[in-house]
Amino acid sequence: MVNAETIQKNFNLFKTRLTTVGIEDTPLPSMTEEKPDELVVQEPPPAVPSEREPAVQQPVQRTESVASESETRTQAPTSERPGAQTTPAPSTNQQQPAPQTPVQTRDRNIYFTQIDKDGQILHSRVTRRLPVSDSPMQDVLNALLVGPSADELNRGLLNLIPQNTRILTATVRGNTAYISFSEDFQFNTFGVEGYVAQLRQIVWTVTEFSNVSDVQILVEGRRLDYLGEGIWIGSPINRQSF
Repeated sequence: MVNAETIQKNFNLFKTRLTTVGIEDTPLPSMTEEKPDELVVQEPPPAVPSEREPAVQQPVQRTESVASESETRTQAPTSERPGAQTTPAPSTNQQQPAPQTPVQTRDRNIYFTQIDKDGQILHSRVTRRLPVSDSPMQDVLNALLVGPSADELNRGLLNLIPQNTRILTATVRGNTAYISFSEDFQFNTFGVEGYVAQLRQIVWTVTEFSNVSDVQILVEGRRLDYLGEGIWIGSPINRQSF
């Protein structure tokens, strides 16, 4: 044992006191009063790292580096793999879309019906700004069928062309406009005055074009002699017809 001599020395001292004084008067030897000779084991000093080796090993970083190198060796670039498809990089020289040309418009006159305070039925002209197209007469007639705006309605303007009426065709031959309406054009709930008013709206609107002097009314492509209660439409009509 390492401390065998110290333990034997303390035991002999304890035995001598016990025989001369007695057990009750003999204090127990204090283990802290006299420090036994202890064997101190010194750890060897840390080894001084060599200048040729790193002071701190970094296994994690080394592992990542090795893995990265392994992936670099085993994974070939996409462009070198057989059968691989590559997406070409977007060209920086692509042409920008050309700016859109502003839509050209033109003022067109259309005619609605107005009843004055004396009950007389009059025609009233308003202006619409419409896009320029290859079929201006049909565009004007479609705007007429839409009817007055809210402000125009407040001013007493009316559209007496029967609802649901559609323009089927609109052409000009010579100085005469041939306009074919849907069947709804035949049914006006306002009687004779209503028929006269709807024809006046059509004729005055179309004859705003300088090359149109009169209008031939057609219904579903057919020429009829009369509209409603004896209103003649068997031949072209003009502004002087009313």
